Amino acid sequence: MTKKLRAGLVGLGMMGRHHARVLGSLEGVELVAVSDPMGDAHGVAGGRPVFNTVQELIAHGVDYAMVAAPTAFHEELGVALAEAGIHAMVEKPLAVDTPAAQRITAAFASRGLVGAVGHIERFNPALQKLRSKLDNGDLGDVYQIITRRQGPFPARIADVGVVKDLATHDIDLTAWVARSAFATVSARTVHKSGRVHEDMVAAIGELENGVITNHLVNWLTPFKERLTIVTGERGTLVADTLTADLTYYANASVDTEWDSVAAFRGVSEGDVVRYAFAKPEPLRVEHEAFRDAVLGLPGANERIVTMEQGLATVAVAEAMLKSAQTKETITL
Repeated sequence: MTKKLRAGLVGLGMMGRHHARVLGSLEGVELVAVSDPMGDAHGVAGGRPVFNTVQELIAHGVDYAMVAAPTAFHEELGVALAEAGIHAMVEKPLAVDTPAAQRITAAFASRGLVGAVGHIERFNPALQKLRSKLDNGDLGDVYQIITRRQGPFPARIADVGVVKDLATHDIDLTAWVARSAFATVSARTVHKSGRVHEDMVAAIGELENGVITNHLVNWLTPFKERLTIVTGERGTLVADTLTADLTYYANASVDTEWDSVAAFRGVSEGDVVRYAFAKPEPLRVEHEAFRDAVLGLPGANERIVTMEQGLATVAVAEAMLKSAQTKETITL
C-alpha cells in the first residue's frame, strides 16, 4: 500500500474549516494536525492535535501544509514552512503586498519546493469548461473579458479591501482563461461602509495579447453576482460561478433586404446553448491538483496556481489601487 502524504493545516477560520473537511477525506492524504493561535473555534480538528504555532506543526512532521490564516500572516507562515522544507499552498491573495509575495515565492523556489496559491475560482467547473473552449478556438479571436463580482459585505474580512480580497479572483482567472498577463490597468475605488479599506472598484485593463478587460467588484450590492463574460468573433461565453453554468451565445449571419443596412456587417443573435458537464467541488479539485504536484505527477504543475502567478496577481491588484489613488493608467 502506498504511504499517504502527511498534511497539516494552518488557520481554522471560515476557509480553514472547509480545507479541513477536504483534507480529511482526500485520497492519498492524511491530515495529521492543525494549528491556530485562536484554537479550534469550529470544531473541525476531528481529534487531531491542535497546535498554537506553525513551529509546533512543523515539529509534528508534515509533508505539506495548507495556509488558511489571515493575509497579514502569509509571509511569516509561508517562509517558516519553506525554511523547514515543507511544500505549501497559501490561500489567496499570496501576501499583503508585492515585496512580501516576492519573498514567499523566492523562499519556495530557492529550495525547489512546490508552492501554490489558493485561487479557487480557477477550479470552478464553469471556468474550466470556458477555458477549454477558448483553447479549442470555439470563440475564434477573443476581444473582451468582463467580470462582475458583487454582493453584500462579509463580516469575516478585516485585513484587506475588496481589491485584494475579491478582485484578485478576477485578476487571476482573467489572465488564466486568456493565457495572457495584464499589460495595463486603470481603476477607481470608493469607501462607503466606514472602513479603512475600499469596498468598491471599477477597473479596465488590457492584456499583453490585446484582449481588453472590465471588472466590477464590490461589497455594496444586496445580491450576489459572479459572472465572467468572454466575447469573441464567433459569439460570447458566459460563466456563472455561483451555479457553475456555462452558456454560449452564438453570433448569427442574417440576410437583409433593406438596402440602407445591407452593407453593415454586424452581429445578431444566433443559437443559445447551456452546456451540460460534470461539476465537482472546486476546493476538492484544487487540493487534488496540489497533492499531485507534491507527488511530482506528470502535468500536475500546470494544474496548480503557482506562487509566481500569485505574485503577478498581487502586483496587478496593487496597480489597481495605485491607479485609483493617482487617477492614472498603470503599466505593469
